[in-house]
Amino acid sequence: MRTARFIGSWLAAAIALTLAVTLFLQWIGFVLDSGGAGSPMPLLLWMAFGANLLAWSLVGVVRLGDDSVRALISRRAAAGAPARAPQGPRGRGGDRAAADRVLVRAPAGAGGPSAPAGPGGPGGGLAGSAPGTVPLPLPPAGPAGRRRTDPDQISLAVVIPAHNEEPVIDSAITSALRLFNRWDIYVVSDSSHDATADIAAETGVNVLELLTNRGKAGAIEAVIEEFELTENYDGVVILDADTELDTNYVAGARRQLSDPTVAAVAGFVVAEWKPKQRTVIGRLVSAYRDRLYWLLQYLLRYGQTWRHTSVAPIVPGFASVYRSSVLRRIDINPKGLVIEDYNMTFEVHHKRLGRISMSPDTRAYCQDPFTLGDYVKQVRRWTLGFWQTVRRHGVWPSLFWFSLFFYILEVVVVSVLLLATVAMGVLAVLPPLTGGAVLEFGAYASAYTAVTAVLPLTTIAVGLFVPDYILTCVLATVRRRPSYLLYGLFFLPMRIIDSYLTLRTLPMAWTAKSDGRWKSPTRVALKR
Repeated sequence: MRTARFIGSWLAAAIALTLAVTLFLQWIGFVLDSGGAGSPMPLLLWMAFGANLLAWSLVGVVRLGDDSVRALISRRAAAGAPARAPQGPRGRGGDRAAADRVLVRAPAGAGGPSAPAGPGGPGGGLAGSAPGTVPLPLPPAGPAGRRRTDPDQISLAVVIPAHNEEPVIDSAITSALRLFNRWDIYVVSDSSHDATADIAAETGVNVLELLTNRGKAGAIEAVIEEFELTENYDGVVILDADTELDTNYVAGARRQLSDPTVAAVAGFVVAEWKPKQRTVIGRLVSAYRDRLYWLLQYLLRYGQTWRHTSVAPIVPGFASVYRSSVLRRIDINPKGLVIEDYNMTFEVHHKRLGRISMSPDTRAYCQDPFTLGDYVKQVRRWTLGFWQTVRRHGVWPSLFWFSLFFYILEVVVVSVLLLATVAMGVLAVLPPLTGGAVLEFGAYASAYTAVTAVLPLTTIAVGLFVPDYILTCVLATVRRRPSYLLYGLFFLPMRIIDSYLTLRTLPMAWTAKSDGRWKSPTRVALKR
C-alpha cells in the first residue's frame, strides 16, 4: 500500500507539473498575441502575482545565499571546537536538574499545596491554578535584560490561551508535551463554558481559569502576570489551542533566539491536510490556505525576516516565541483591538526592541476553518485587526513602514481592481447567458460595448484565472496532491472574498468597537 501511495503521489506531481508548464506556455502565447501598448495583460499579471511578492522573493534568494554561507562557517567553527556534553530541555530554574523538579498534583478539594497568592487572589477575577497543578517556585532564568547566546541554555515557557476548545485542547497539549516538560506548559482558559480547563488539568500542566472573558490578549497577559513567566524564563512560546508543533520546533526556536538581536520568532505555519475528516468546503478552505501560507512564507516572509531587513508585519499568534525581556516592554492588551498578534509585532518594530526571525525549521500545524461561514468570520477578524493596529500605531520613519506602505498600497489597489474586474466580467458574461436580452437596456448595452472593447471576457479569464491556477499547479506538484487541481478552480473566488473583506474592514478600523473577546470557530478532534 505504501509503495502504491508513493508511486501515485509522484505520478500526481508529474501530472500537475505537466499541466502547469502547458498552461504557462499557452498563457505566454496568448499574452504575445494580445500584446500592445493598450494591452491589459501586464495589469492582470500584477493582480495575479503582485510586485511585493516578486521583490521580496528576490530578497529571499539573497538571504538564502547569505544563510548558506553563514551556516557553512558555523559548521566549520563547530568542527574545530572541543565537544561538550549535550544538555536536555531547560525550563524554570536555570541549571537545576530535571530530577529536582517537583510538580505536586492534588485532587480537587483535597487541600493540597496551593500556588502562592498573586494577581489571582480573591477579587482579582482569576480562579488561580486549576486543582492539582502547582509548580514549586524556582529561581529566575537570569538577570533582566540578559540574552543567552547558547541555544541549550535558553529556557522557554509555553502559553496556550483557550476559549471553549474542548475538541482540540488535548491534542495541542499532547503535542507540546512531546517537546516540553509539563511544568513549563501553562494553559489559560478564558471563561470557557465547556470542559477545556478540566481536560487541561488532567494532563498535569499548569492551568489558569479566568472567571470573565478577557479575550486572547487579556488571557495571555493574565497568565504571564500570574506565573511571572517573563521573570522565570528566557522566552515565552504562545500557541493556539489547535496548534500542533513539529518535532524540530523547539530546537529551531532556540537556535534563532540565540542571536541576541532577535526579539521574536515567527512560527512557520503548515495547514493540516486530513481530507477524509473534512467536508468538500472544508477541504477547499484547507487547500486554499495551504497555497496561501506557502506563497506568503517562502516568497514574502522569508525575505522580510532576513537579518538585514526584518520588516515582517506579523508574528502569527498560532505559534510565536517572544523573548521575555521584550515581552516586558510590550503592551499586549491595549483597548480597541480585535486580535493581538499584529499589535505585538508592531510594538516590537515601533519600540525598536529587536528583529523578527522566521525559518522553515520552526514548523507548526494549524486547523483551518471547516465551514465557509467560519472562514469569512476569521478573515474578517484578521483584516480588521490589521487595520486597527495600523490606526493605533500610526506612521513612524523606518524601513518597516517604508515596506508596509507599499504593501498596504498594493493590497488596497489590487483588491479594488480585482473586484472591479469581476464586476466587468459579470457584465460581459450576462449577454451570452441571457441570449442578449439584457442588451435591450440602453445603458447596459453602452456599458457592455465599452467594457468588452477594452477587456474582453477571454482576456479576463486567461489573464486573471490562468496565472492564479498555474500557482495552484505548482503547489500541487510540490505537495504531490492531485486534488488541489480540482479545488484550485475555486481559489480565485476565495481571493475575491478576501479582497472584499479587506476593503470592507478598512473603514471599520475607525468605527467598530472591539474588546478582544473571542468566539472560537467550529473545532473538530481530528484523528491522528
